[in-house]
Amino acid sequence: MIPSFVKPYLWFNDLAKIDPQKNKNRIILNVLNLGSKQATDWLFDIYSTQTIKKVIKNYGAKGELSDKSLNYWTLVLNIDKTKLIKSRF
Repeated sequence: MIPSFVKPYLWFNDLAKIDPQKNKNRIILNVLNLGSKQATDWLFDIYSTQTIKKVIKNYGAKGELSDKSLNYWTLVLNIDKTKLIKSRF
């Protein structure tokens, strides 16, 4: 179940139907991009650092994270920005 302090960062139609595994990419990206300290702490309790890094590498440079969030999280998690998968557009 998604805690109430995380729900403002998720735009699912029916929050009761959120599946933390099935929807992990969207949850991770939204919380990293917009979440509070409490929400990001929860995120790192729920998902492994490796999983979060993989989501950033696969989606972060495709416009899913703001430039500010992308820069911050790549620094915090020691992700080489040259390894990010970029959009083909």
